[in-house]
Amino acid sequence: MKKFVFALVLVFCFSVAACAELTEPVHLTFAAQEVGTGAYSVSAAIQGALLKGLPKDSTIDLTTNSPGGVGAPVLIQRGRADLIVANAGPSLWSYARKKADYQFGDCPDVRSIAGGLGHAFANVMFTKKFVEKSGCTTLEEVIEKKVPIRLITKKNGSLGELTAERIIEACGISIADFMAFATWEKSGTDAIKSGIQDDLYDATIDHIDAGQATTTEICLTHDMHFVQLSDATLANLEKMGYAPLVMKAGTWNKQDKDINTMGSQQNVIVPASMNEDVAYALTKAICENHEDFAKAVASLAWFDPKTAGAHGLNGAPLHPGAIKYYKEMGYAYDEFK
Repeated sequence: MKKFVFALVLVFCFSVAACAELTEPVHLTFAAQEVGTGAYSVSAAIQGALLKGLPKDSTIDLTTNSPGGVGAPVLIQRGRADLIVANAGPSLWSYARKKADYQFGDCPDVRSIAGGLGHAFANVMFTKKFVEKSGCTTLEEVIEKKVPIRLITKKNGSLGELTAERIIEACGISIADFMAFATWEKSGTDAIKSGIQDDLYDATIDHIDAGQATTTEICLTHDMHFVQLSDATLANLEKMGYAPLVMKAGTWNKQDKDINTMGSQQNVIVPASMNEDVAYALTKAICENHEDFAKAVASLAWFDPKTAGAHGLNGAPLHPGAIKYYKEMGYAYDEFK
């Protein structure tokens, strides 16, 4: 009995110590995009949850200098923010790749504390007219047969455009070889919508949430074919930093079956130099106040603390403070390999 009581005392003391590590106010800068954007709303919602985990009189200043999820790791690497919302794939690419190979590379000091903030996915669509004309229903078939195809995506540097690049590479072909038989226009969402509707293009690839306005309108006004990527292509995308996801039937007009795809979900990244106790407190605050920010932004309702440490949802290595929290809670997490 004495041993049992002593064990309980030890557990209690450990818990108190873990919660009492931070006693002085903490002052952090959280980079977001401009006011009024969806990215700003996400950051503001998370900011409130984070403050609940810090000592009294702590501050988290929300700035508007984020370049978006793709370029976010560069801000952390350059010491221009303590926190920023990024995406798992770009976080991995920035961490693991050199700038010579990837324009946002050379960011070895980027760490993640929690991933899975959202439910975005890669979406590949052909026009029905292209399918009827070419006889091709898959991207792998188009590539194998080198069928001329007119592709349109978002602009350079967007996650939509980068996802299109990764998908093509995951099919086993370089972008240069793909461009030997294909054309690729990179533009804004209005041009994508009107170009598909006017039959100027055969296909579009994007990384989006269900209900995204441009894709919704395209599918309501034009007959589209929803492309299923092969298992091999999906496996290659997972190696690149994407996580498996199902685009449920009915996500878009006339989509009559589930599509297995991949997504690069949002994550919160910090500098490797961040104090371990601060990173622990921030991770704990995100995981234990997630219901608060889910009420503020619908897409954040997908966040699950039990999977927030998964490599596919974080991309960059986890901060030791985050690992400490996930270990303590018994949640699964992945060490970077």
